[in-house]
Amino acid sequence: MKLSELFSKYNISLTSSQEDMFLKYFEFLVQENQKYNLTAITKKEEVFSKHFLDSALPISIFKNNASVIDVGSGAGFPAVPLKILKDSLSVTMVDSLNKRVNFLNQLCSLLNLKNICAIHARAEEFIKNNREQFDYAVARAVAPLNTLLEYLVPYLKVGGKCVIYKSQKLDEELKNAENAIKILNVKIEKILTYQIGDAERKILVMQKFASTNAKYPRGKNLPKLKPL
Repeated sequence: MKLSELFSKYNISLTSSQEDMFLKYFEFLVQENQKYNLTAITKKEEVFSKHFLDSALPISIFKNNASVIDVGSGAGFPAVPLKILKDSLSVTMVDSLNKRVNFLNQLCSLLNLKNICAIHARAEEFIKNNREQFDYAVARAVAPLNTLLEYLVPYLKVGGKCVIYKSQKLDEELKNAENAIKILNVKIEKILTYQIGDAERKILVMQKFASTNAKYPRGKNLPKLKPL
């Protein structure tokens, strides 16, 4: 199935130019994956559905010309597909592994994407000069929700939104994150549920309603070791 046909099933339309970019993305991903492990998924149909489509699902949430930070970008999901679909977005990708950052910057150059960059940094370091600077903070397959929110929310402007990609275990994670949600001044706006093949995908959208205490995120890996 062509990528445009797959996307259209989820009410996302692709131009021929965008489809070409996704194909180049796929080819470069598979090529570079032979040098170092970027993804365990390399079959075209699976990359199309489990990476490209999955990343693209909440595109309608993002406003034109908005600023987006993707924490723990890995091989560029969801940030690069979102940027391909909505070029007006200003995108910053943060990852702690330099080889992934190099891959991402080469990819953006290959696709001729502007106003997008990858930064080699830990989330708790990059925040120091970027607190409350972004309209959206996104993450996919990074950490449990109570840990993840502590990394994401401080980057958001008041009124900004987290867009977090999760599985069917989201209800359990939300229960465990009740304290973090309260401390970090965010609220659930909506939960989107999709079916991709036999897998269920849930996308959590949360809005920040007040500033985050400057002590968050905590250093020394505490968000992971001792979640809020």
